[in-house]
Amino acid sequence: MREGFFMKEWTPEGMPDAYKNTFSVLASQKVKSFHESFPVYSLTPLVKYTNTAQKLGVHEIYVKDESKRFGLNAFKALGGSYAIGRYVGRKLGLCEEELSYASLTDRSVKEKLGDITFVTATDGNHGRGVAWAAKELGFKSVVYMPKGSAQERLQNIKKAGADASITDMNYDDCVRLSKKMADEKGWVVVQDTAWEGYDEIPTWIMQGYGTMALEAIEELIEAPTHVFLQAGVGSMAAAVAAILTDAYRENPPKIIIVEPNRADCFYQSSVAGERTFVTGEMNTIMAGLACGEPCTIAWEILKSVTSAFLSCPDYAAAEGMRILAKPEAGDEPMVSGESGASAFGCVSEILMNSALSHIKEALGLNADSRLLFFSTEGATDTKNYRAIVEDGAYPRK
Repeated sequence: MREGFFMKEWTPEGMPDAYKNTFSVLASQKVKSFHESFPVYSLTPLVKYTNTAQKLGVHEIYVKDESKRFGLNAFKALGGSYAIGRYVGRKLGLCEEELSYASLTDRSVKEKLGDITFVTATDGNHGRGVAWAAKELGFKSVVYMPKGSAQERLQNIKKAGADASITDMNYDDCVRLSKKMADEKGWVVVQDTAWEGYDEIPTWIMQGYGTMALEAIEELIEAPTHVFLQAGVGSMAAAVAAILTDAYRENPPKIIIVEPNRADCFYQSSVAGERTFVTGEMNTIMAGLACGEPCTIAWEILKSVTSAFLSCPDYAAAEGMRILAKPEAGDEPMVSGESGASAFGCVSEILMNSALSHIKEALGLNADSRLLFFSTEGATDTKNYRAIVEDGAYPRK
């Protein structure tokens, strides 16, 4: 398996017409209102790294800390809650504007709908978000996890209320298992990837992710010049990229997609010029990004708004975790997990390593650049987090 930094430059052509309204700032404001109706909602921090930016040779660095989301240590519940909300709301005959925590948890809901079981595949954060959202709204959930998933992540999903288990399959096969069980048992698949014939719920999930993009836009004083987004199936990256493109349509930032070497389906798709799969076990510390099949919706959006696709080694993500945990003096430490710190770590290495100056120059990174990142998770595997941050596992090469 090759290891290193690989980039495919890309020419963005603008948002596809089919998705302009779905992933607009206006649409996101409605979704954000739904999330704000939850009693546990609060704005997650957008942290400015002034001194770290100076050391890395750029003007500004902002990192949105999604470990603070709903007390779940990751952003994923934004998607699961909105998708389940839309599904239940439709069953109740509610329009989008009528969706709220109160309307969906009224005691009459269960009397009208009875029991509903939502099923999903996950390597951790998405499953926990679906389990939490289902329980919050009074329903059941079943979660399948790929081989090698951390026991801590499994236990957190169970604590959130799901019937969860680790399988002997990779992530993409777990997705297929979820669909099979849903077909057999009448369950509802809540998956953050789309395929032929299954795109409505993934679209709702992606719209849910837009809340964190809208929050960042409302917090930023100046528009970013570069936005680096990590991708697994690409749903989060595509949703955030689309909304940022709409918000800054007169001068859109460069959107750059970051993936692990061992699960770089978007990078491989960009090289091939068409949606391409990565197969096998995809052993990477970036468990949340270990996905080999791009979401169809995400590929349509990202191939239209992205300026470059990056494939990076595990040690870059590890270094990003360490830098955020111990940034330059005066900057605020952040606990960011392997997937959460992946884009930040990749870019930090590009900025620090003279051997990668060709990538830095191609991306137009310089002293005037304003960079935006989303730390999508905290330490969801505490043992591995400590091994990396405290003991120096996966050292910088």
